[in-house]
Amino acid sequence: MDTTVEQRAVAEPRLDALPTRLVNVLFSPGKLVAQLAEHPKWFGPMVVLAFVSGLTMALIPVDLFLETQRMAALERGVEFPEMGERAIQAMRIVIPAATVLSTVVFSFGFAGFYALIFSFILGDEGRYTQYLALVTHAWFIPVLFGLLVTPLRISTGDPQFTLNLASFLFFLPDGYFLNVFRVMDLTQIWSTLVIAQGVHAIDGRRSFTSAATILMVILLCIALVAARFI
Repeated sequence: MDTTVEQRAVAEPRLDALPTRLVNVLFSPGKLVAQLAEHPKWFGPMVVLAFVSGLTMALIPVDLFLETQRMAALERGVEFPEMGERAIQAMRIVIPAATVLSTVVFSFGFAGFYALIFSFILGDEGRYTQYLALVTHAWFIPVLFGLLVTPLRISTGDPQFTLNLASFLFFLPDGYFLNVFRVMDLTQIWSTLVIAQGVHAIDGRRSFTSAATILMVILLCIALVAARFI
């Protein structure tokens, strides 16, 4: 009995502390996802995601958001109403709070969507908590880089500035197809590949290539829809 327990302990990778896991998602994702497949912890990274995403929005001046909305209204030929100081003060709280809430909701939602695709439709041996653990860890990549590029967002006057594929396709004319590439954030692609590696770790029958192809097609479909609203 003792020998069996010891063998099982060696076979199952020990789960690192949260700070180490967040470093590993950047530099050693293979080690991380192997741990998460056996120990799907998600609450800690969820708190980090919510806090960092809310902090990022809190650091961006409200005036930038208002100017972006004002320019969008002018392009549609609609007059943008002036906002009072009280409303502006409220936005300083509402925008970060809404970002925190949306981060939590989308984390649960995408984890459920991945579980639906891989476990229920494709028949992989994965549990919802495993996919939730993958999402909450992998999304630390775009959330962290979103915080790091905050100075660029402020200096460029674009609160939605990201590192995206359109940066390398400057020769394309402005329009829908360029907007598709604008939506394809490089850090989101990176995190998607980490999730694909995790899907393979959860069920070894699902190859990394297969999981990555499925997830990238989903990401492209989202970009095709989102580009319509830019």
